[in-house]
Amino acid sequence: MSAPARQLFGTDGIRGEAGRYPLDAETVLRLGQAAADVFLALREERGDHRDWPSVVIGKDTRQSGDMLESAIAAGLNSRGVDVRLAGVIPTPAVAWLTRETGAAFGIVISASHNPFEDNGVKFFGPDGYKLDDAVELAIERRLLAEKVDPPKEPLGAAQIGRTGPLENAAERYIGFVCAMAHDDTTLFRGMKFALDAANGAAHETSEAILRRLGAEVVPFFTEPNGLNINRDCGCTHAEVIEKLVRETGANAGISHDGDADRVLLCDENGSVLDGDELMAIGALDLLERGELADNTLVATVMSNAGLDAVLAEHGGKVVRAKVGDRYVMEEMRKGAYNFGGEQSGHLIYRDLNTTGDGIVAAVQLLRVMVRTGKPLSELRKSLRKFPQAQRNLRVTNKPPVETLPTVRKVIEAAEAELKNAGAGRVLVRYSGTEPLVRILVEGADAGKIEDLAEGIREAFSEAIGA
Repeated sequence: MSAPARQLFGTDGIRGEAGRYPLDAETVLRLGQAAADVFLALREERGDHRDWPSVVIGKDTRQSGDMLESAIAAGLNSRGVDVRLAGVIPTPAVAWLTRETGAAFGIVISASHNPFEDNGVKFFGPDGYKLDDAVELAIERRLLAEKVDPPKEPLGAAQIGRTGPLENAAERYIGFVCAMAHDDTTLFRGMKFALDAANGAAHETSEAILRRLGAEVVPFFTEPNGLNINRDCGCTHAEVIEKLVRETGANAGISHDGDADRVLLCDENGSVLDGDELMAIGALDLLERGELADNTLVATVMSNAGLDAVLAEHGGKVVRAKVGDRYVMEEMRKGAYNFGGEQSGHLIYRDLNTTGDGIVAAVQLLRVMVRTGKPLSELRKSLRKFPQAQRNLRVTNKPPVETLPTVRKVIEAAEAELKNAGAGRVLVRYSGTEPLVRILVEGADAGKIEDLAEGIREAFSEAIGA
């Protein structure tokens, strides 16, 4: 039996154009009320009658963040909930601060890698993990209900919640990340790193962390103005960090997205490593040190089949999850695994944090360079990729693929052709955060898979008028 469809929540919270429904001030205020109501009801179900703790809110550098922060804080305050503002700070910092401060839950106002016009709201539970589908659905239903019953007992003036700063939030997070490297101020001594902070949430924290660990850092895109987040920079523009590494002569490059929950690394030759290559390096390092739980890496269905091959060669295995870092984490929690990620650069060291953390992953992977004495250009060679062809097609609606007979026919023909060739696969899915259909074809013949991917894209374009 399939789960009920969600209208507002995607794979990473609620996203859209800031100022327009559902990210207008009125709706976001009611979202705060709905979230408070749901969490209060969950506390009652558990018989938890302790004082209601505060909620932590963090945001990235988008101009619209202030409005949305004020709106959702007002909604929470109206339900008697105190709010502590962490300010501009990476998404994974909010996950950690939620646990560290004993908050009832955490909220991040960000649209990650999207352009500045977009924004979003996502939640972390008191354990620092993203909410499961059932809780998000409960919040959404309450938000969308035509008539919402008021609280059982109207709040008196003295019961209304208050909003104030979470003091030294960024400094506390910097200390947390450095502590994982034993506050070793010589760890990266003699190394130069180029940093692309995407004019986003990590525009101060990542540089500070790398410098504290002894690196020489050449920072770029660390001057946000509210409108330039992700603009021609960040890990969705890999060519930028490649150019910066070549120009600076850095030992490696580090590139974040707008909320810094993901990372790409660039080798000393100016060639970016994707998330699959980073996962191979991280997993093999953990395997060698006996620290990869059940010798298992968790990747998504989009990751290259070369990962399965290299893990198997070293006595490990790969477990596949649905696309989305939340689903990678769900699989990790279910199997008690401690390392996983996505091609996009969401890398989760679960022993260290409860969500994808770009700078935590960067530090851990750069430590592999230190331990082995090998540059990234050598470490990346461990993964021998199968050729992949990918297409992203912008769409105005997302009908189920099974309802598009011409598209289904083209996909089935491609799958049959790959099967006859001895190996390969086709993956087609709609993005959970953008109006896109994503197409991936993997196989031994690079030219053939490009043709097959283009054929599927054309079939979609004709079928749904994209």
